[in-house]
Amino acid sequence: MTIKKVAVIGAGTMGSGIAGQVANAGVEVWLLDLPSNGERVNALAERGLERLRETSGLMSKDYEKLIHLGNTRDDFHQLADCDWVAEAVVERLEIKKNLYTQIDEVCSDNTLISSNTSSIPIKLLVEDMPIDFRKRFAITHFFNPVRFMPLLELVRGEDTAQAVMDEFERFCDQELGKGVISCLDTPGFLGNRVGCFAIQAALQAADEMGLSPVQADAIFGRPMGIPKTGVFGLYDLIGIDLMSDVAQSLVNTLPETDAFNREAPKLALMVKMIANGQTGNKQGQGFYRTVGGERQVIDLKTGEYTKAERLDLPLALKAEKEGVMHLLNDDSIYGQFAWRVLSRTLSYAASLIPEVGNSPLGVDDAMKLGYNWVKGPFALLDEIGIDYVISRLQKEGRQVPPFLMQAAGSSFYRVDAGNLQVRVFDGGWQTISRPEGVLRFNEKRQTLTPQNTTEVASWFNIDGIALVEFHSKANALDGDSMAILSDAIDQVEARGLRGLIIHNDAQHFSCGVNLQAVRNFFMREDMDGLDAFLAHFQNTVHRMSQADFPVVCAPVGMSLGGGFEVVLHSKEVICHANSTMGLVESGVGVIPGGGGCKETLYRWHQKLGGGDISEAAWKAFMNLGYGRTCSSPILAREQAMLRSNDHFLNNRDRLLPVAIAAIESGQGQRAFERPDLALPGEEVFHSMVKWLENAHAEGKLTPHNVVVATELARIVTGGEVAAGTLFSEQDLYDAERTAFLKLVSTQATRARISSMLDTGSVVQN
Repeated sequence: MTIKKVAVIGAGTMGSGIAGQVANAGVEVWLLDLPSNGERVNALAERGLERLRETSGLMSKDYEKLIHLGNTRDDFHQLADCDWVAEAVVERLEIKKNLYTQIDEVCSDNTLISSNTSSIPIKLLVEDMPIDFRKRFAITHFFNPVRFMPLLELVRGEDTAQAVMDEFERFCDQELGKGVISCLDTPGFLGNRVGCFAIQAALQAADEMGLSPVQADAIFGRPMGIPKTGVFGLYDLIGIDLMSDVAQSLVNTLPETDAFNREAPKLALMVKMIANGQTGNKQGQGFYRTVGGERQVIDLKTGEYTKAERLDLPLALKAEKEGVMHLLNDDSIYGQFAWRVLSRTLSYAASLIPEVGNSPLGVDDAMKLGYNWVKGPFALLDEIGIDYVISRLQKEGRQVPPFLMQAAGSSFYRVDAGNLQVRVFDGGWQTISRPEGVLRFNEKRQTLTPQNTTEVASWFNIDGIALVEFHSKANALDGDSMAILSDAIDQVEARGLRGLIIHNDAQHFSCGVNLQAVRNFFMREDMDGLDAFLAHFQNTVHRMSQADFPVVCAPVGMSLGGGFEVVLHSKEVICHANSTMGLVESGVGVIPGGGGCKETLYRWHQKLGGGDISEAAWKAFMNLGYGRTCSSPILAREQAMLRSNDHFLNNRDRLLPVAIAAIESGQGQRAFERPDLALPGEEVFHSMVKWLENAHAEGKLTPHNVVVATELARIVTGGEVAAGTLFSEQDLYDAERTAFLKLVSTQATRARISSMLDTGSVVQN
């Protein structure tokens, strides 16, 4: 039972997303929807493919070749030899039942069938179907956007065969890259049951407590370990009408006594907004909108829009950096809001055990994988302190859920004999076990002691392999980050360890060098100190590239700027399929100063066959000047950002075991060869400058863009030197530092850096 051909019926947001991810796995897929009148009979399926293009649902355009478009009238016969048919049509039971009857008539006895529903019980879906169909049927509930959200909730029916469940789990995990959670057939399963409750609790609290959307989102966001969209931003992102429907669907299926019903009602303003078409980002306005470049927010009482001011909340920043207790210990309206939302959400999550399962692990996994929470509800309870929560609930006369009371004086997670364990409902403990080949470092870390650590980075010894983890805000890099990386390299050499891995389980690998650290240097006019930092950065990554032991980078999310320079100097890269990479420094008025310019030039020269370096110089100039990023490893390889011995995996939870295996094998691990380059010199340099001047004259570049890009041109061509002048790798390193310091000395670059730090956007000067 192996899935090699798939059909998805329903080309809406979810159906097209599922088809796209199947194609990303290299599997042929038919995307069908209802036939349309007129010449474009497959218009709905075509719109589904267009949606994939608009939302980057495919890793590259080449994967479109695996997607066949059709309609349920003319192409239903294509299901006959499909191994899996995924239904993703409208959430109406009779429509689904009629479709299953048609599927059963066409498909073979071995075809697996599933529904993407999250609101209709599986028992009702298949109650009229023969036993053979029921044995092959399950719910595969994906989260939107399918490519980027790792959660897959897998629900079996009473008659579903174990072999069917095993194949769904294998394929969705290993091929589609999903974190598969087996769920009981309860309303909303795990992710939406808790996630929607948290969103609704924050929505109601903000309205009743008089907080603006900006204020609520500033707290119900990163300070709580929740994505920065917060609650109102998330409503806009999902669609206010759609999110309201999701909440109502839970109301329709949950018992009247369920606590969700208290948080579910629409705000009075929302009813008017939906009627007016103010349904969020898809309509250009919701709780937020942008007019003439100005971000505006709606007044929850009047419905009028005003400028969305950037809030300066030290409390929120402190909580984001040091933990949520800084919110809960605060007596202000923000602390009260945080306690109300968190206490209700965490209590609700605890009250669901054992209804949704005997262990809290699934709930925590669902919130991390499906809603991008840093910690799940039960891990948050451990962080806050179970006794603290119980005591405060009791003081307020509120009921304490039995499972929460069971954990009094203890925790929901613990390390015992080197194993991470989770509390289960009967009061016992279970060792956390993941599928073979899955290892999450955030779990492994809890069983380890760092060999060296700072506030921003640590390194650990994992069975004779050094693993460096960045853990600052956005994993921005500074001197302490590089000191930890340098120390790990020293200790691998000194102790004879087997190799070095750079990896973390955060949302992003590293978004670049800490700009505040750069601003601190220029505010003190300490150019020597800045030069020393750059030199140490260059030396550290250079040692990675030349080490006589294996060095593997295993990045996820964004690897930008200085973070990508670390990746560039790894001897092997094993990255996640959704990795975004690039050198974006030009946007803030500087150039890559940690070997990025040098490495980009070398890689383009090699990719183009090592002939005339002029073309490589132009390629590097364009990539660096535009701050080009690539949203998949396939695109990154096309842009010389990854090499032939670099690899990617669809499932981020499988990166670390593969990285460890790469260290153990040592295959493909060789020191970089960076011979002297005969640079094209002044003629090409002046042609680049001329190109910049013309682009500026046409209004395509600002004056300072020209200044920055001129320095890039000087590095990749050698500047005003004779063609063929030899530059060593160290010469290029030195040229980067010279250009970086020169640009940081300008007021225009300083204005850009300060604007980014203070407002979150770059001034166009």
